[in-house]
Amino acid sequence: MSWRALRRGFTILKVLRQYQLIDLLPAERQPTLLRLLDRALVCFPRQQAQAPVAQRLKLALQSLGPVFIKFGQMLSTRRDLLPDELADALALLQDQVPPFDSQLAIERIEAALGHPIEEAFDDFDATPLASASVAQIHTARLKSDGQAVVLKVIRPGIEQTIRSDLSLMEWGAKLVASSRHGQRLHAPEVVADYRRTILAELDLVREADNARQLRVNFEGSDALYVPEVFPQFNHRDLMVMERIDGIPVTDIPALKAQGTNMKRLAERGVEVFFTQVFRDNFFHADMHPGNIFVAREHPEDPYYIGIDCGIVGRLSEQDKRDMAAIFLAFFNHDYRQLAQIFLSTGWVDASADLAEFEFALRQVFQPLENKPLSEISFGHVLVSLFRTAHEFGMVVKPQLVLLEKTLLYIEGLGRQLYPELDLWATAKPFLEQWMTEQHSPQAQLKRWKEVAPRLSEQLPELPELLHENLILGRNLLANPGQVLNRYILERRRQHTSSLFLWGGGVLVISSTILLGKTVTIWPSATLFCLGILAWLVSWQIRKP
Repeated sequence: MSWRALRRGFTILKVLRQYQLIDLLPAERQPTLLRLLDRALVCFPRQQAQAPVAQRLKLALQSLGPVFIKFGQMLSTRRDLLPDELADALALLQDQVPPFDSQLAIERIEAALGHPIEEAFDDFDATPLASASVAQIHTARLKSDGQAVVLKVIRPGIEQTIRSDLSLMEWGAKLVASSRHGQRLHAPEVVADYRRTILAELDLVREADNARQLRVNFEGSDALYVPEVFPQFNHRDLMVMERIDGIPVTDIPALKAQGTNMKRLAERGVEVFFTQVFRDNFFHADMHPGNIFVAREHPEDPYYIGIDCGIVGRLSEQDKRDMAAIFLAFFNHDYRQLAQIFLSTGWVDASADLAEFEFALRQVFQPLENKPLSEISFGHVLVSLFRTAHEFGMVVKPQLVLLEKTLLYIEGLGRQLYPELDLWATAKPFLEQWMTEQHSPQAQLKRWKEVAPRLSEQLPELPELLHENLILGRNLLANPGQVLNRYILERRRQHTSSLFLWGGGVLVISSTILLGKTVTIWPSATLFCLGILAWLVSWQIRKP
């Protein structure tokens, strides 16, 4: 470990001590090493000692900088693992950092372009339009046609900082997981999920590709517009896209001032979400308010503008069917069906008791049955569902976490725009229609067409495989002991043969290397002959 990493690790431990974050774990379940480290840093005074632990965690992550702030933001979406007070506090973290030097930005842009900025752009503004922990935005115009664009450039040195902090997070996650209580938090899996997410944000080629795909999916849509990306400028450190002029979705006064149909806007947000998930299987998974704008045109029939496609989600076809079935089972208050879906998908421990799981789900959700659907949070139902399943051994897949996070964003946004939004009324017909289509003859034919090429390749082998397995089955029934012994001996013979094969290869390669370093040929020749002998033995052993 480098001196820089050691120094950073010490800073993190100091902050943990100062904000007394060891309180996140009950005293009887704190790892011994963590307690010893906390006591060793007794010279550093406590800060905000009387504040709630959730507030202390938020302040500690803020003091550790942008990488930890983004980690806290990601943690705020893991409501299946964290209590609400912690998740609510972390959701308030703001990813706002000072812009880096404009000259550095120009140097990085020109390095990505391979030529001076003036050759491709006019009116480049060295003062950034926006700045965040990973990248910052500058404005310009295309030299070719004068179109207004924005240039997104990665912050210098940020990748090294992120990788260094990730290594320390992974070490800390293993430490937390070493305690029995800490294992329930699945800290290593959470950090691994964060690693995938934040490293993906460093690759603007990937983000540009995501944006183009989303734009194609919603080409001609009256619900969502995705700005054009200019691929000729694509680089890992640079992305150039159309500059949009929209109203931030959180600017409610401005939306109302132009006469925006707020009910239609809120309902379209729900439609966009379900269309992305169930029709396209490709959804924007970072739809927080800072990434969503509303077009100024047609306020009576408004549409969204989506930017920043660094994080996207996909579900397998089976996961989509399972999620739709889960939502519909909840709509119909069929808790036994809900429990059976979780068990059949393997999302919860196969040894879990079906009746106990059904009872736990009923206890959580039955009180909601008498509430009007418009008063029930769709997103929090999914959170409660995952929390309950977590008690029965469920580890939530990263893609389901993205789905949960996006749904919470969309629902919160919709209710902010139009508090009377009945998300259930919008979602249920969509899900029912999708489920019906999945079982239609057209859907079955489509699935057959997808697997037919693979089956056609395997079809000629089926008679031979069938014949071999019938013979094996007959022999196994007639002489099970003899067949099993023969199988064990065959496996041992293959293993021994492989050892001689690899050993011979090592000897032959070693003889070649030795030949170039010695004057006499005999040591090399001896190793070469031994290698050939090992190969012959391997061939002889493998013969039946």
